[in-house]
Amino acid sequence: MASKAIAIVLEEKVQGTVGRMEHLVLLVPADRLNWRPGPGNEEVREVIDLGHLLGHLLDCVAGFCAAFLAAYPEELAEFVKLKSERVNHFCTPGEWKERIGIYKEGIAKGFQLCTDEDLKRPIATVFMPQGEVLGSILLNNLEHLVNHKYQVFFYLRLLGVPVGTEDLYDLKKGPR
Repeated sequence: MASKAIAIVLEEKVQGTVGRMEHLVLLVPADRLNWRPGPGNEEVREVIDLGHLLGHLLDCVAGFCAAFLAAYPEELAEFVKLKSERVNHFCTPGEWKERIGIYKEGIAKGFQLCTDEDLKRPIATVFMPQGEVLGSILLNNLEHLVNHKYQVFFYLRLLGVPVGTEDLYDLKKGPR
């Protein structure tokens, strides 16, 4: 039987991060979706508003499904339909909540197939057609998601929403 120890730990981290993101998105005030932090000076590029940030978060989680589709094209053929789903758009917390379940389920299906050996396998991607190791692709997607999780947290803080460390990290889980 193929080892899955590392894949299981990685899945727990990914799903935990998505869960914390879900928690933060539910704290987004629906009447502030057009809000964006002021740039502070004229040299700073325009900053994304909350509604578009939520749409980008869908793209972030869709990236995991895309990686798994590339790794397991026959087993996950149903993921092809996810490519046509709208992402990177102005999105409400309600729409985000409806859509995130699809991606969480897809991530779980991908990790069900994934072994530790698979994490070392090169996969062709849009950014690296010659192939990148699946584990690295998943870690890059996780890093991207973590960065935007903090961005949502930071926006909420700037809006005066009472969030703290326990909202950013799942501190209730003990050792596995």
